[in-house]
Amino acid sequence: MNLIDIILLGIALGIDCLVVSFSQGLIFNCNRVKNSLNLAIIMGLFQGLMPVIGYIGTHSLYDFLVPFSKWIVFGIFFILGAKFIAEAFTIKEESIQCIGLKCLIGLGVATSIDALVSGVTIRLTGANLLLACVIIGIASFVMSMAGFWSGNFVKNMPSKYLEITGGVILILLAVKAVI
Repeated sequence: MNLIDIILLGIALGIDCLVVSFSQGLIFNCNRVKNSLNLAIIMGLFQGLMPVIGYIGTHSLYDFLVPFSKWIVFGIFFILGAKFIAEAFTIKEESIQCIGLKCLIGLGVATSIDALVSGVTIRLTGANLLLACVIIGIASFVMSMAGFWSGNFVKNMPSKYLEITGGVILILLAVKAVI
């Protein structure tokens, strides 16, 4: 994985943060600065730290996985991309109206499962873990802030197009892994 691939991965993973934060931006009318910062910090932290768990978990299986690494990377990115696209067409409940610590942690974990799995691909492609985690965390923070603040201004924009974009980026990374 080169720098551009890592940036694209960060953007694709940050799409979930943007969508969740967008919905939160639609809900909250007071304490918006505090709520947006808390949400963006949690999203950035979880998205930035979860790849470490996937990376470490892969370490013990590294020698076994290396011969199949490009196909594993392809499979992971392709499945994540297809998942993003499929989720774009599912009906979601927009009833989350909390921004307390428990809610923030729940949102952070829920949006970062894909980032955990991406840690496997970071390990298998030999990418720099620290660089990848920093880029993913920053992209998630920025996209979370952008989502939150645009929620009030872009109320009619369907989030499914953002999820489809994230899915397409991941599928393109999957294809690039085997080429």
